[in-house]
Amino acid sequence: MDKSSYMNVAKAWEFIEDHAFSRQTMQSARVRQEAEEAAMPQGSAAQAEFLGLLLRMLGASSVIAVGTGSIVETLQLIDALDGKGQVTAVDSSSQGIALIRKTFNNLSDRTQTTLRAVNAEAGVFLPRLNAEMYDLIVVCGDAANYASTFEQAPRLLNDHGVIVFTDVLAMDAPDSNGGILNPADRSNKAQAMRNLLDEVQSDERFRTALIPVGTGLLLAAKQ
Repeated sequence: MDKSSYMNVAKAWEFIEDHAFSRQTMQSARVRQEAEEAAMPQGSAAQAEFLGLLLRMLGASSVIAVGTGSIVETLQLIDALDGKGQVTAVDSSSQGIALIRKTFNNLSDRTQTTLRAVNAEAGVFLPRLNAEMYDLIVVCGDAANYASTFEQAPRLLNDHGVIVFTDVLAMDAPDSNGGILNPADRSNKAQAMRNLLDEVQSDERFRTALIPVGTGLLLAAKQ
C-alpha cells in the first residue's frame, strides 16, 4: 500500500472505533465512565463489541477474563452469555475486582449467568482451575497477565477453545512510547508483547491470527 492508503486505513480504524463507541449500551457507557473516573482507563469499544460477538460465534458458556481493571470487556462477555454460563474474572487490582462485582450485582436480578470474581495474580490463581473446562479466555491489562495466562491456556481450554490477547501492540500501557510499532519502545509491556507474539505464534498447539481491532488482538485457537 502507498502512503495515502495507509492514511485511509488509519481513518477507517478511527471511524470504526467512533461507530462502536456510539453503539454502546447506556449501561456500558456508564460502566466505562465510572471506571475511567476511578483512574482505570478502559479498552476500545470496537474491541469489546468484537469480544461479545466472538463469544457468541464460539457458542462459549465458560469464560475466563484476566485483566487489570478491564471492566468493560468483562461486562461485554457477561452480556454475550445471554443469561447462561459462567464468567471467571481474575484481576490483580482490588479496585478493579470491586467494580466488576458491583457491575454484576446491578445485573444479577436480570441474568442467570454466574460470576466468580477473584482478586489475585493470574499466575497464582489459574493453576488452581480444573483442566479443559473453558471455551474462551480473554487477557487484558498488565504485562504480567499475558505470559502467565498463556502458560495455563493449553491445560484450561477445551478442544478448539480460544485465547484472546488484547492490546497486543502495547499501545495502552501507561508508559507506552508507541508500543511495539516503535522499535525504540523498551517499556515493560512492549517487550512482553514482542516476546508473546513470538511464543504464541510459534506454538504448534495453536492456530493464530493478529488482527487490527482496538490496539491489536492476537487470537489463538487450540488445535
